[in-house]
Amino acid sequence: MTDPTQPLRDFQPQHPFLIGIDSDGCAFDTMEIKHKECFIPNIINSWGLQPVSKYAREAAEFVNLYSQWRGVNRWPALVMVFDLLKERPEVIQRQVSIPEAASVRAFAAQQTHPLSNSGLKAYMAEHPGNPDLETALAWTVAVNDAIAAMVHGVPPFPYVRESLIRLQNEADMIVVSATPTEALVKEWHEHDIAQYVRVIGGQEIGTKGQMLKLAGEGRYSPDHILMIGDAPGDLKAARSVNGLFYPILPGNEDMAWQRFYTEALDRFLAGTYAGDYEAALIAEFNTYLPSIPPWKS
Repeated sequence: MTDPTQPLRDFQPQHPFLIGIDSDGCAFDTMEIKHKECFIPNIINSWGLQPVSKYAREAAEFVNLYSQWRGVNRWPALVMVFDLLKERPEVIQRQVSIPEAASVRAFAAQQTHPLSNSGLKAYMAEHPGNPDLETALAWTVAVNDAIAAMVHGVPPFPYVRESLIRLQNEADMIVVSATPTEALVKEWHEHDIAQYVRVIGGQEIGTKGQMLKLAGEGRYSPDHILMIGDAPGDLKAARSVNGLFYPILPGNEDMAWQRFYTEALDRFLAGTYAGDYEAALIAEFNTYLPSIPPWKS
């Protein structure tokens, strides 16, 4: 079996800078369509949440789109949706049983296998005959099938292509995403921007932090590593290698990319990005994503 980490293990710098770029919601405006049209209907259908579909939708949108957990891998996100539903008064009043899904929680928490479909299958081989894991596999396959059928023709945000072209002779660029690699390859090639990145890294490789570590550790100065992302998890990945972070603001992505192209990009290459400038961008970013659901406010 091919080792999905091998492209990053073999990675050799061609330029003095490394830039990791998240895909969904960062390079592409695909977060809304993927979650609202693909993930959430299948959460409701696969896990028997039809009696509380309104609240399941609100919980899933909060976790995956409008909170500090935006961009988290689908498995811990699913568990968070269950937990939010179990404590919501309206759900309790309807006496609807929300899945405990103990085995799904165990899979989401383990670190032996990647949190991907192939990782789930390997985990299932070690825990055979588990009905919750069978439901989980059916759900995640249905999500991927829905995305493959529905999500196409969504171009990158304005100034993404321009930024990639501007950087192609200055920095080594890689895609660092929690999305399945197959979907990433399809999207980046569909819009002819795969040519600007050296590796397209998806969930099969590991976490975003693990990807940055594989590609960058010992190869680049930490202040020459930049992660571009739209979620707190992207900031965490950058800091895990002592790198820098440029935030794409959820709901204000066009402005953020234009600012990157006209201002932040040159600061990063010139060595004037770290410090007060980055801190101000992150402070602004933190105002966009709350940690408390609106129904609790």
